[in-house]
Amino acid sequence: MKKYDYVIVGAGLFAGVFAHEAIKRGKTCLVIEKRNHLGGNIYCEDVEGIHVHKYGAHIFHTSDKEVWQYVNELVEFNRYTNSPVANYKGEIYNMPFNMNTFSKMWGVFTPQQAKAKIDEQRSVIKGEPKNLEEQAISLVGTDIYQKLVKGYTEKQWGRDCSELPAFIIKRLPVRFTYDNNYFNDLYQGIPIGGYNVLIDKLFEGCDVKLSTDFNSDREAFRAMGEKLVYTGMIDDYYNHQFGKLEYRSLKFESEILDEENHQGVAVVNYTDRETPYTRIIEHKHFEYGTQPKTVITKEYPVTWQEGMEPYYPVNNESNQALYQKYAVLAEKEQNVIFGGRLAEYKYYDMDKVIASALSVTKKEFSK
Repeated sequence: MKKYDYVIVGAGLFAGVFAHEAIKRGKTCLVIEKRNHLGGNIYCEDVEGIHVHKYGAHIFHTSDKEVWQYVNELVEFNRYTNSPVANYKGEIYNMPFNMNTFSKMWGVFTPQQAKAKIDEQRSVIKGEPKNLEEQAISLVGTDIYQKLVKGYTEKQWGRDCSELPAFIIKRLPVRFTYDNNYFNDLYQGIPIGGYNVLIDKLFEGCDVKLSTDFNSDREAFRAMGEKLVYTGMIDDYYNHQFGKLEYRSLKFESEILDEENHQGVAVVNYTDRETPYTRIIEHKHFEYGTQPKTVITKEYPVTWQEGMEPYYPVNNESNQALYQKYAVLAEKEQNVIFGGRLAEYKYYDMDKVIASALSVTKKEFSK
């Protein structure tokens, strides 16, 4: 007899939702996690009484009522609304691009004036945009591109906008209203008490092995369960037999400051090319903190190398073609479920990960 119904590799959101649904149905689960904590990238550390988002800002937002009800049955959410600002060489602009941005940029105050300005500037691009630079200018004009898109994007991807494919920026959010709410979704917020409250609820009832690499003793772990739920890197699972998928990674530098309020907002994007980090996060603002000190984190994009955390799939044609080869192998597997951003080589918002996991569990437990 196998000891567990499911051996779950990884402890992020997909794994958590799957585990929670399995336990609800009386199944047994073993969770194997390489890091020394549960929760994947939504894990928070308590520093000076502040819930610090250890792996970058995570703001829950969705228009999926089923997903919103699902997480609210587990934890209560606050009313946090994402309204980041952009700092271009000391000039402050509202994000996403809206009438506040255009008013600051050009001194305009009506939607008609803003549209006319953008139309005049985007006309420099003739024909189909050939790269990200041309695509961005064709969407928002030259001024916004130069100050708020170019430097940030080049830091993020580690190459010039003129060398990046146009499809990376299919659209940029542009609003002709004075609205600084970054997301268009119906629901958004941060779990009261931080994301660890949600994580603990999701993995309740599971046996857990932390600081354990599934690939170090794959056969032994595999033999412990009837089925495997794999949320790690899919090319790792197949020993990179077709080659390695590419990722972008992030480096974080956090510091505790002896001040109550450092930047007045949770997220400031630094959009010039010269500032080496892309943004500074001040974590206490996610939960309206009034602690006497504050914690800030500078975020630096880096090229992913072995041993680093893989954050963003490099979504170009060659990587997609390589992923499809692994996906074909995954399709043929018996008793293995692949899910989540690393196993599906896909950038996923949190709500989409949860929806995907719920869809998989419905299929799995209706058998």
